[in-house]
Amino acid sequence: NGQNDNNVQLIVLDRLAALQKKHAKIVQELLMDIMRALSSPNPDICQKVLEIAMESVNARNVSSVVTTLKRELQKSLQEDSEKSMAVRHMLVDAIHDCAKKFPEVAESVVGLLMELLSSSERTSLQVAMFVRAIIQEHPPLRATLLPKLLDSLGDITSPPVMCVALWILGEYTNPEDAQETFDDIVKEVGSTPFVVAEEKKEEGAEADAAPKIVTKNVVLADGTYATQTSYTQAKPTEASDKTPKLRKMIVTHGDIFVAETLAASLTKLVLQFPSPDKARTAKAVLILCAICKLAESSSTAGMAQRSSASDCQDRCTLCCRILLDPKTRDLLKPILLEDGKKQLANYLKKVAEEQPQKKKKEETSLVSQADDLIHFRQLKTMAVNAGDVDLDDGADLARATGFDKGSSLAEELSHCYPLSGFADPVYAEALVTVHEYDIVLEILLINRTPNTLADLSVELSTMGDMKIVERPQAQTLGPLDQTTIRASIKVSSTETGHIFGTIVYTDMTTQEQKLIHLNDIHMDIMDYIRPATCSDELFRSMWAEFEWENKVAIATSITSLTEFLDHIVESTKMKCLTDRPAGDKSSFLAANLYARSVFGEDALVNVSVEKKEDNDGKLAGYIRIRSKTQGIALSLGDRITSVQRGSEK
Repeated sequence: NGQNDNNVQLIVLDRLAALQKKHAKIVQELLMDIMRALSSPNPDICQKVLEIAMESVNARNVSSVVTTLKRELQKSLQEDSEKSMAVRHMLVDAIHDCAKKFPEVAESVVGLLMELLSSSERTSLQVAMFVRAIIQEHPPLRATLLPKLLDSLGDITSPPVMCVALWILGEYTNPEDAQETFDDIVKEVGSTPFVVAEEKKEEGAEADAAPKIVTKNVVLADGTYATQTSYTQAKPTEASDKTPKLRKMIVTHGDIFVAETLAASLTKLVLQFPSPDKARTAKAVLILCAICKLAESSSTAGMAQRSSASDCQDRCTLCCRILLDPKTRDLLKPILLEDGKKQLANYLKKVAEEQPQKKKKEETSLVSQADDLIHFRQLKTMAVNAGDVDLDDGADLARATGFDKGSSLAEELSHCYPLSGFADPVYAEALVTVHEYDIVLEILLINRTPNTLADLSVELSTMGDMKIVERPQAQTLGPLDQTTIRASIKVSSTETGHIFGTIVYTDMTTQEQKLIHLNDIHMDIMDYIRPATCSDELFRSMWAEFEWENKVAIATSITSLTEFLDHIVESTKMKCLTDRPAGDKSSFLAANLYARSVFGEDALVNVSVEKKEDNDGKLAGYIRIRSKTQGIALSLGDRITSVQRGSEK
């Protein structure tokens, strides 16, 4: 934790992860010390720490681990930066894993997580999914979790989270508590009908709250003065507005999806009443009619999707028939009350089955070959011994320098670039090695003249988010001599970059200073992209949040939909999140791809492709790329354009 360089911390954490496979007990004893690195602001470091912690957590240390996670989660709540949101997301995931493995700690963390239901949409939706899974998988906890969820219903500001909360209350409330839960939800809904009268009052207030221009002088970082002009707008007076959040979503914002979920939840609660209750049934029918009327109104239909209005009417009609017709009620009551739980159980089972498969694949990979050297610690001198951590000394140097045993000569040669020509006085070629945050250039220099070259230096420059850390030293080359020099470059973001430069030297025979221009080295974005996985909800929320989009038209000679998708996935090193179709009979295909860079940047790709019969069976459609930064969206778009055009067989 004392190291400031992210690279050093990442290498140490990778080393600890490798050590964990062979010596899990040692890592378990040091787990609380390792988790101190969660205070790092870098999301990549926090992710690696959490991966190690989730593998090492057991019944003995789970309470300490959860306490540390809760403390870090409370720290991240005080900050609203993008990095703290990413760390908060990982912490909630880790707490979820601990609660699934050890249900006894679930009750202690739910109180803190309920406070997150009113936070940003991505985090609150993740917490809602976590609560839903805990309630489904651990029935004894329902008695304590459902009242807390009902109390926090008035603080929820996100419509998707409100939908999940209403569904949970309608699905899992006991018959004894159904009437009380019904009354609390109706109180949040308010009176019927849903008349949008509040908007007219707000129109007059909008004129008063017009933005005002404020101009002030500021001092910049270099000490110069500048004039800053900003627009200030009066914040809405939320204290005086006592409209419940649920009513505001339905009436003011016209959210039809929340209204539909409310209709289904109230119907389920009425069906669970121990005895028939005409007053509450009539209140539920009134709310259903008000929802239908709201969906029909033109003012609200313009806010929400117009296509959802007819679906809302059909669903509310069905709910009314269930409440008023005894035959329909007897027929649909078991379906309405039981099938939702079964579908959720199947979904959670499918999600749980996908995770062990990844671990099994990792376990079956070969650790060492039959003819590998065996390292005996006892035969080494004390000068070589670097401490108790070096339990696998053979891989130390290789891991620290990023060398991979699996990399063949062909792979190394693919990253070897000629910088000058064979006819030049000095021939130069560079071997490029990409680490996590660094690029190392090993430049081979060959003097092709019979003269001695003095003060020979390679002057490098970069374009893009790259910075030269270690510049190569000046050399003196004898006749027909050669040498290898190194240069280190620091990379700070995922985008295509260029390295260019010149060779300057003095010919000792003629005392002339000469110059050789070098070829550019084009750094490929694929060196920083790693396939990753995320949930469908997280993908959709990031897709709506990211502002940079690049749209690439599909132009390829491949005629098979699945073959084209496989080609794009392989060429871009991305992970396909959508289940593949069983056969190739369909005429269209839509898939979501996801990857993360080594710098923690997300890359989202949506492939929408169609096989058109009128176009001689050729594929048509678009590939859309979204990311938070412009560089990764443009670079990934260029990559997709080049590989799909070069895919002709």
